[in-house]
Parts: sequence; C-alpha cells; structure tokens
Amino acid sequence: MTDPTTGSLRVHGATLHYEVRGQGPLLLLIPGGTGGAASFDGIADDLADRYTVATYDPRGLSRSTLDDPEADQHVAEHADDALRILDLLSPDRPARVFGASSGAIVALHLLITRPDRVERLVAHEPPVVEVLPDAHEHRALLARVQETFRSEGLMPAMGVFAAGLTAGAPSEPPTAAETAAETAAKREVEVELPPQAAARAERTMAGLPYFVGRIVPSFMSYAPDVRRLEALSDRLVLACGEDSRGELPYRPAAFLAEQLGTGLVHFPGGHTGLTTHPAAFTHRLAEVLRA
Repeated sequence: MTDPTTGSLRVHGATLHYEVRGQGPLLLLIPGGTGGAASFDGIADDLADRYTVATYDPRGLSRSTLDDPEADQHVAEHADDALRILDLLSPDRPARVFGASSGAIVALHLLITRPDRVERLVAHEPPVVEVLPDAHEHRALLARVQETFRSEGLMPAMGVFAAGLTAGAPSEPPTAAETAAETAAKREVEVELPPQAAARAERTMAGLPYFVGRIVPSFMSYAPDVRRLEALSDRLVLACGEDSRGELPYRPAAFLAEQLGTGLVHFPGGHTGLTTHPAAFTHRLAEVLRA
C-alpha cells in the first residue's frame, strides 16, 4: 500500500484530515460509517494509477475534529466539506465522486446543490429512506434506535439498528450488532497489530457513539430533491451490493433508480462490499466511472 500525502483543511466548525494518492483527474471518495479515509485503503491504490484519489475523515470522526464536540450534524454541512476539498484539489475542473452509505447521502446533496463541481457520481446504497413509500416505518425504527441508545447504551442500540437494516432480507438477519467493517475493526483491536493498523481500528470503534447518536438520525431523515436528481440523472449512477437485496440500505437506491429511469448498477458483496471484496469492487467502480 502506498503512503498517501496527507493534509488538514479548515472548514466551518471543523478541521478535516484528508489524503491524496496518484495522478490524473480527481476522484473524491466519501466514506460512510465510522471508518473514515481508512475504509478506502483496500481500493485507493488500485485507482491511483488513473486518478488523483482523495478521501477524508468526515467531520467529528477519526482525525477530523469538531470545534464544538457537541455540535449537531447536518447533511448540507457535510456536503459543503466535500465541496471545500474539491475546491482545494480540483479548483478548475469538476470531479468524479464516489460515496458509500452515509457518504453517498452527502454525495447526493453535493450533486443537487453544486452540479457544476461533479462530473459523475456513483452513490452506493445511500440510505435515504424518506423516498420510500413506507418511510414512516423507518422513522419509527430510528426513534427506537435513539431511545435504546439513551436508555440502554451503544451496543443494544446497534443491535436494534442492525436488525432493522436487515429486516426483509432473504437470509436470516445477523445477530451481531456491528457491520462487517466494524466487526473487523473490533477484531483488529483485540489482536496484536502494527501500531498504525491498531490505531485505525481504535478510531473506527471510537466513532460509533457519535455515528449512532448524531449521524444516523440526521442523515436518515434527509429527503433528497428527486426532481433535481431527475434533471441531473445523466451524471448519477445509483449502485447497490449484489448481496444486499431485500435489506433496507438497498431499497432507496433501487427505488430512486426506478423513479429516475437510470437503471441500478450492482457491485460485488453487500453494503460493505468495498471492505469485503476490495479487488472486485475496485474493478467494478473503475468500469462504472469510465462509462
């Protein structure tokens, strides 16, 4: 793995940690969950032979610090952070953008509000549940998660959340409270690892309370402007994991693809396919970005 060039960028209310590899037109990777820039370590090098690959830790997570640690979080502000990175690294040319999960929600808002800065967007399983006909059921799920978090703590809340995300999937829902990436991070903490890998895993786990308490309720309440997306559909690719069919994160992207008439692109693995199937995921992403 090639060591990236790292930097810090001051934005409104936060300082962002970002990383850059490679050369060529800019490709911005916006992470979801709590993994931050490190969640792309398995794919960034393979994309850096054709792109300048940039990623970052979203505000409040990992190495990106908040001026006010208790500040509420909003999709629009996170999208503005992504815009500031685009302006820094590609001021004169629009960029290709990939967003995963909550990062895909940020990317959708970036496309809607600043289409002049986005040449092509691949949004992988953005959980914009407000677009679904049964959105009221998912609001109730989010309320249960927050109540459980307040009354019982983090891991019980994660259990409620995980069960809700996998409800309706063809296989039995997992009983573990973490996603595949979070489970892997926890295992890394429990065994001896090189200092850099151990620190990365600890940052991933440390971000869970912030993610569950402030990112999940805000981001999953976000309703994108579907009419605006329709007008921009020529540069939008909605994507899902092959193994995610029937799960909640799959459904909004599939619904939007049908509404917009764009078709749905499938990637290897499930919601965390970039972690579980990095080589195949990278190959598919490179194909979609070139199309």
